Amino acid sequence: MSHSMAPAPRRAARGALLGAFLVALAVPSGLLAQQKQRFASLDEALRSGGQMAGRSGPRGVNWIDGGARFSYIDRDARTNRSVLRAADPATGKDTLLFSSEGLTFPGTSDPFNYQSFQWARDSKHLVFQTNFKPIYRRSGTSDFYIYALADRSLKLATRGARTAELSPDGTTLGYERGGDMYATDLASGRETRLTTGATEHVYNGHFDWVYEEEFGMAQAWNWSPDSRHVAFWQIDETAEPVDQFSDMSGHHPEYEEIRIPQPGDSNPRARIGVVDVKGGKTVWLDTGESGEFYIPRIYWTSRPDTLAVVTLNRRQNEMKLFFFDVNTGGRRQVMSDKSDTWIDVYDFYAGIQDMMTFPAGAHEFFWISDRDGWQHIYRYDYSGKLIRQVTRGKWSVTRMEGFDPKRQTIYFTSTQASPLERQLYEVKFDGSGLRRITTTEGNHRIDMSPNAAWFIDRWSSVRQPTQVELWSTTRGKVRTMEDNAAVTQWLATHEYSPAVPFSFTTSDSVRLDASMVKPYDFDSTRRYPVIFAVYGGPGSQQVYDQFGTGGLTQWLAQQGYIVIGVNNRGTNNYGSAFMKIVYQHLGKWEAHDFAETARYLARQSYVDSTRIAIMGTSYGGYSTVYTMEMYPELFSVGIANSAVADWEYYDTIYTERYMGLLGQNKDGYHESSAIANAPKLKGHLLLIHAMLDDNVHPQHTMQLLTALTNAGKDVDTRIYPPGHHGAAYNAASARLIQQVTLEYLDRYLKGNAAVSMHP
Repeated sequence: MSHSMAPAPRRAARGALLGAFLVALAVPSGLLAQQKQRFASLDEALRSGGQMAGRSGPRGVNWIDGGARFSYIDRDARTNRSVLRAADPATGKDTLLFSSEGLTFPGTSDPFNYQSFQWARDSKHLVFQTNFKPIYRRSGTSDFYIYALADRSLKLATRGARTAELSPDGTTLGYERGGDMYATDLASGRETRLTTGATEHVYNGHFDWVYEEEFGMAQAWNWSPDSRHVAFWQIDETAEPVDQFSDMSGHHPEYEEIRIPQPGDSNPRARIGVVDVKGGKTVWLDTGESGEFYIPRIYWTSRPDTLAVVTLNRRQNEMKLFFFDVNTGGRRQVMSDKSDTWIDVYDFYAGIQDMMTFPAGAHEFFWISDRDGWQHIYRYDYSGKLIRQVTRGKWSVTRMEGFDPKRQTIYFTSTQASPLERQLYEVKFDGSGLRRITTTEGNHRIDMSPNAAWFIDRWSSVRQPTQVELWSTTRGKVRTMEDNAAVTQWLATHEYSPAVPFSFTTSDSVRLDASMVKPYDFDSTRRYPVIFAVYGGPGSQQVYDQFGTGGLTQWLAQQGYIVIGVNNRGTNNYGSAFMKIVYQHLGKWEAHDFAETARYLARQSYVDSTRIAIMGTSYGGYSTVYTMEMYPELFSVGIANSAVADWEYYDTIYTERYMGLLGQNKDGYHESSAIANAPKLKGHLLLIHAMLDDNVHPQHTMQLLTALTNAGKDVDTRIYPPGHHGAAYNAASARLIQQVTLEYLDRYLKGNAAVSMHP
């Protein structure tokens, strides 16, 4: 297994630059401190986070007119209202498309306002979402209004729907309401109910909690490209157990019930229906699968009336792809794949909604798979035949950004330059003509037009604040849209400590990338306390070559802490062997690599090895507790927010993907449990949680507290009753959590007993 991240000459060049940069940081501290301003308070540091991050160019970009223009959100200087404008990348012409000035809700004198909007695929209508009431992380109910750009008319479409979307031809609004699908003809205003029979626990067109959370979608239905059909999920959550959440905010406690399965529990059952919008007939698609399985994705192909359906077995290590004739329900298995570990259908951290893509105008599909040990693009025809592996090498394709079927070209971002960078490339469908398009070192985030003619590139590096550029895929850079000169000016007058990447080799011969934020007035003759700010979960990545660290990190550095991030084993983009070593043993290798990093740092003359803390939220909270238990001699202080304590208590889809089935890996679950390992804890631990956290149920912290108490281990705990995942529920609680974090570190890492823990 190779862990080389770049050709040797390039790595040497990076090392030289990094060394020079660290030398610059070590310039006599007094001189630098006198020359630049420091933050006067934590609040000032937090407020400065936006100044340091800078501007990211046009907000809310949507490509319209097939990619000939893009819309963006602007603010009217006269009215201070948000407006929607459109820009032509070819000519630079800018046009006002929508302003709510003078617009009222139909039939009232109330000024029109909205939470969000979406474009119809005809680029002639806007669907506005108002009166949003959240349900889960991605979903909620809303009222939806249709705005026609041609005559500037605004019409109420429906109230209390979870999702709504205009048909591709712009004539019909589809939506899910109350567990059934509906469609309204815009010309006549007539509403048609497309499905029937919804009950409290069996419903059409929306997901249960675990499907929405772990497969990353809120809308459980799709229009066909020709606007004739709607394909939808039907979910039966009857067999799922009920979780209860306590709301203590009222005179009497209230209890919210959500059905969330844990390992070993029964899962939701899903099936796909396709309804003829005009005729009303529903055809149910039978995959032929038996037992418990998932349907995580469906895709309309470029072949008329053909729907692709993806299934995963419960272990999520066997995937099948079926093509269905939606008129008859006839099916054909196109392909399948198996893994010794797991198969991903999307990538939350890279923002990839779909690992599989069916480009319009091409009777073939493309799939990102790690079957050769690295994430690469594979090309299939509609018979299921593998035409070829399009990309290959010891690097990962992170996103397919766009397709040009006429030129037989794929645009993608990858780690070919370095796992810490994202660069844009193009390649022909047949694997030839691989060409790098972006050239500046750093992390590039691409927003490409659907016709693959243009893209907006938002990029930065450790030493370069965010730059926003408009590019033509054929002619190169068109113009700079944002250079963040204000950030450069701010840096000239204020102390700022970058997250400088470094790497080292572990005792078991694996190269790890990490980052270090040093105090601005760093003095190599001093010994500093260290804070690991971690996440570490499978598929994630923490350390990049990019600008910005955030106000809290800057404040910690200013207070004399070194802040560390790590791309530990289990994280993505270093090859599947590096990531999937954690399979069935979550916690083991993450903690191992945090410990290896701590030992490496302890050998540095400027690190006080007796004062090393670790902290994180969610999976980072789990990493914190488990690492302290496994390596109490290295980590003396920990702060764990919303931490998983035992994988038996987390949800099925996430947990079983990485841990396998409970009955087949009982020992692995036990070894990965922070509850089972509670007696090993030493040092000082602060646990933070909220009573309404539906992602990591407060059961985790309560049972961990019980296990610690039974082991005679006293820890500190903060409960924020109205909060959800992450604990904070408003600005005051978020600020208090940060303050408590700082005071805990000062008290137990610096030994400042005078610090108040009760602000």
